[in-house]
Amino acid sequence: MSEQAPKPGWHRSIQERHPGFIEAVEELGAAVRKAGPLDDKVAHLVQLSAAAALRSEGAVHSHARRALESGATPDEVRHAIILVTSTIGFPNVAAALSWVDDLIAKRH
Repeated sequence: MSEQAPKPGWHRSIQERHPGFIEAVEELGAAVRKAGPLDDKVAHLVQLSAAAALRSEGAVHSHARRALESGATPDEVRHAIILVTSTIGFPNVAAALSWVDDLIAKRH
């Protein structure tokens, strides 16, 4: 796995003000990933789909980046988003795809 990307400014700000809170959130994330049979790649693709549903650009970037770092291809990342079209609607999918394509373009 590659070196962890720097945290966004808003994340660092919360971490500075509430370090115990961020630590607990990160521990929860680690615990739920270990709680089942999905590997990191699949887990991040699932979380990516949820982030797209929420229209959370930061979470879409984060989970797309981590899915790619875990071995997902750009096509798998895009597929994880378009799979939820009938659930979250085309506008949400289109927005998430644009955020993912920005990320993928920067990586190449």
